[in-house]
Amino acid sequence: MNWQTIVIIINQVIVIAAIIHVVMDNRQPAKTLAWAMVIYFFPVVGIVAYLVLGVNTRRERMVSQRSMDQLTKRSMLEFVEQRDLLLPEAHKPVIDLFVNQSFSLPFNNNKVDVLCDGYAFFPSLLRDIASARSHIHIDIYIFEDDAVGRLVSDALIAKARQGVEVRVVYDDVGCWGVKNRFFERMRVEGIEVVPFLPVRFPTFARKVNYRNHRKIIVIDGRVGYIGGMNIALRYVKGRGGRGWRDTMMRIEGLGVYSLQRAFLIDWYFVDRTLLSDRKYYPPLSIFDLQSSILQTVTSAPLAVYPEIMQGYVRIILSAKRYVYIETPYFLPTDAVFFALKTAAASGVDVRVLVPRRTDGWFVEWGSRSYLREAYAAGITISLYEAAFLHSKLLVCDDSICTCGSTNIDFRSFENNFEANVFCYDEALAVQMKEVFLRDEQSSVPLSSLPERIHPRFFPRLGESLTRLLSPLL
Repeated sequence: MNWQTIVIIINQVIVIAAIIHVVMDNRQPAKTLAWAMVIYFFPVVGIVAYLVLGVNTRRERMVSQRSMDQLTKRSMLEFVEQRDLLLPEAHKPVIDLFVNQSFSLPFNNNKVDVLCDGYAFFPSLLRDIASARSHIHIDIYIFEDDAVGRLVSDALIAKARQGVEVRVVYDDVGCWGVKNRFFERMRVEGIEVVPFLPVRFPTFARKVNYRNHRKIIVIDGRVGYIGGMNIALRYVKGRGGRGWRDTMMRIEGLGVYSLQRAFLIDWYFVDRTLLSDRKYYPPLSIFDLQSSILQTVTSAPLAVYPEIMQGYVRIILSAKRYVYIETPYFLPTDAVFFALKTAAASGVDVRVLVPRRTDGWFVEWGSRSYLREAYAAGITISLYEAAFLHSKLLVCDDSICTCGSTNIDFRSFENNFEANVFCYDEALAVQMKEVFLRDEQSSVPLSSLPERIHPRFFPRLGESLTRLLSPLL
């Protein structure tokens, strides 16, 4: 037996062992088959990719129950004090779902501003940072070392010099291209800056696939931001010759408590420091004319259930008149896709708005067959042309809407740490619907592109092959 034969045998043993490991992990069948196919047809590359991106972490309770109780105690006290909290009966099943699954409590008396681009978001953020007196908490996927990133970091440093507590959690993979000196400069000035699950060999394979994709900012426990924008110049100017269209919510009111809770849990997760002082939940003004009820819902691969995905499915299947969705990527899980098609077949006006060109060709080609199938099921598909659409929102029946970091794809629903705010308010839902309809005016219907509806053989083959890998994207 020569050495080439020995190498082939060893390779086959490793491939078979890897495939057995995938099968015994008891994932969704589509994901199991996708990984098995990658490992079998691309033995070396496939095994490396599986070790890096596919190995599941153990679903350990990385935040103890005792610590969770302490972190949520203040929120619970304020929730009990909401004597005028009246939950909308139509959405009580959704609200109860989030309370039961992740202790995501509803809060009333909120004022919400919808910010639709970086020109609105960053000046607003800088004004709020400038007014901070107690603390600033930032939980972000990307904090870029560019003109906008340096502007925000300078503002944070100025507040730290004034004695304001500043804490930043950034995602280690999202900021792979950012030099450590950018964050070290803030640390030297007294800002606590911590990476989320830093990727270092040999723990690389265990951590790289589970990223903190959340975008949460809390200032003095009084003002909060949540949505799809990171801290980077591209969210103002766009890139590649295209502008950038995104959505953030600025929140004042009791709902900021839920944003604060999400940050403090993440802070404990990365820093093991328990922050439960009453100052992080200060008494807040009541907005008599703004009574939006909000729930901040987080999901994570550590959770038993994908809470945000469950919420989407529940809302879609409960829709009576319409469901409008904006997402930069459309690679839906079976549950979400089934719900969308079921709603459309029931006569609900289901519309999905995606960018005509995404920021990654592989993801774009992977989504094309899903979009075509959705169109065939009676869902209206529009492709946004004015800029790169990075907005993540859903609005339903002029009564409920959600905005956050969650994309309609496998990664957001199953692998990433995500955060969305769910709003139960007619005026806000109508406003979000108007945002959607305005974006739709800058789009072209998929039905007007015959090459996308009826692609030729090789494009269709390429779409089908990339779709097979969609559970891994």
